[in-house]
Amino acid sequence: MTMQLSSTARRKFVTRDGNRLSFTTLGFGSAPLGNYTKVLSEEDCDRTLEAAWDSGMRYFDTAPFYGFGLSEMRVGRLLKKLKRKDYVVSTKVGRLFEPCAKEEVNSLFFIDTPQLRFYYDYSYDGIMRSYEESLGRLGIDNVDILYVHDVDAYAHGGREGSERAIRQLLDLGGWRALTELRANGDVKAIGTGVNEWQPCARLLELADPDLFLLAGRYTLLEQDPLETLFPQCMEKNARVVIGGPYNSGVLAGTPTYNYAEIPPDIAERVAAIAAVCAAHEVPMARAALHFVAAHPVVVSVIPGGQNVDQTLQNARLLNEKIPAAFWADLKAKRLIHPDAPTPN
Repeated sequence: MTMQLSSTARRKFVTRDGNRLSFTTLGFGSAPLGNYTKVLSEEDCDRTLEAAWDSGMRYFDTAPFYGFGLSEMRVGRLLKKLKRKDYVVSTKVGRLFEPCAKEEVNSLFFIDTPQLRFYYDYSYDGIMRSYEESLGRLGIDNVDILYVHDVDAYAHGGREGSERAIRQLLDLGGWRALTELRANGDVKAIGTGVNEWQPCARLLELADPDLFLLAGRYTLLEQDPLETLFPQCMEKNARVVIGGPYNSGVLAGTPTYNYAEIPPDIAERVAAIAAVCAAHEVPMARAALHFVAAHPVVVSVIPGGQNVDQTLQNARLLNEKIPAAFWADLKAKRLIHPDAPTPN
């Protein structure tokens, strides 16, 4: 695969079942449109999504969890105006929702959501119901990719909890539901969307996933998947979408790492990277996008955007070049893995 670092360059992937997907290098991650930490108007969301489309993004990712349906409904308003063949869309399964008292709403960092609470359901019926409800919110007949959402230690209280969730997915028929949807042509690819690489590697051992949405674990700060998940993906013809390329903000000037305060060791490493960026006059956010997009296992990067300016800025950053000397300097200072692919 030739790595073209322009936001609109196409990266084609043929799954093990022969399904064809064509991603733009830069996609749109719509978690921020679920009222992530702030309430958004419908008009502002429409303008943000239109800016993503106008800048050339053709891959849109969403999930029921993002604003308890708000993100899917907002993304759906754009998609319903478009020809189905002109975009790729993914959503997620694994959570269901039920009405509840206001104090029982468990929307975490999404605010002013519908008065619902979620619960995990990895059963056959739960996966099928989740998919049907997503189609209703999106207002389209099918999606291209279904990810199982958050079968990771972050969501389930540790590694044992993650393993339980994966076993439930397999033992209760959830994965069978996904494979049926793929076999029937309802979706083209299945996988998982998580915040750590270990569940992806585990599913490669136990099942036949096509794609992973990996958030925050392959970035300028973290490259563990280089020696673990990525070689396995190349061997088994699986590919990766990178979410969270800014590590929730720290690589783009926001004082958060993994949606929390920045630990001292991370702050020290960011400062060292920032010094190299300053020496080469390369914005750190630009370097963050270019770095993750350069790996051949990566089919798209979805940094997300909560407004028009952020969305257009992401496109500009990926379209601006970075000198080869910058990457050589980062490697010489051991700030990125010595074997990490770089754009040059």
